[in-house]
Formats: sequence, structure tokens, C-alpha cells
Amino acid sequence: MTQPRFNMDWMLKDLATGVPQTRHVIVLSSDGLRMAQHGTDPDVADRLAAACAGLQSLSAAIAAEFPNPRGDGQMRLVVIEVDGGFFYLMAAGAGAYLAVLADDDVDAELMGLRMRDLVARIGSHLTSPPRVGGPVT
Repeated sequence: MTQPRFNMDWMLKDLATGVPQTRHVIVLSSDGLRMAQHGTDPDVADRLAAACAGLQSLSAAIAAEFPNPRGDGQMRLVVIEVDGGFFYLMAAGAGAYLAVLADDDVDAELMGLRMRDLVARIGSHLTSPPRVGGPVT
């Protein structure tokens, strides 16, 4: 039985409409399961969430190469620039991430600020508890 999820659709929409040139906003678990989305259909969101899981794992391995006695050595933000746009992946709670795709003329500073604001507002709701074994229903 699944736990009811906090409805964050309106907050994701707020991020998308508050930062011009935003294409997709997705919340995902660390194992690549889509938790919420805005601006995309479920199939695209599922593919992006799966890809993000690999990227966050790779980012964690790289972060481990930067030991910091004051920090936890975890990935906080990944930004990738490709032809046509930007991809942002931000840690958003224990086992949860916020991913955004935006056009190449997006205001990168505004995007970073709005993503941080969103994570601060709903971070505890974005936490994805680990799955436990049991019968599949």
C-alpha cells in the first residue's frame, strides 16, 4: 500500500511559470522514480527521472573526491549545458531530487534561486523513504 503524497503540483507550476523559458519540472526519488511533474507528459518525466538517477549517482561519486570536513560530501547541484538548453538537478531532501529542463536563454541565476526556494518550502515533503521488501500487490 502506498502512502498518500503531498500534492506539490501547484508549487512545480509556480516554478515553471515564475522562471521564463522553463520546459519541464520533475521531482524524483534517488532510484529514479517520478514523484511529481509539471510541463511534461508522464512518459517523458519517467525517462528523465530514470536518467537523473544515474546522474545523481555519478555526481555522488565525484563529490566523494572532494573531502570537506565541514560538509557531508553530497551532491547539491548539477548543471549541464547542451545545445538548446540547460539541465538542472538539485538535491531536495533525503533521497529526493528536483530536476528542471530549460531553454538556452533562461535566466540561470533566477532558476537557481527559485529552485532553492522551492526545495526550502517543500523539502520535507520531497523526502523519499527507502523502499522495504515485501509482497508486491
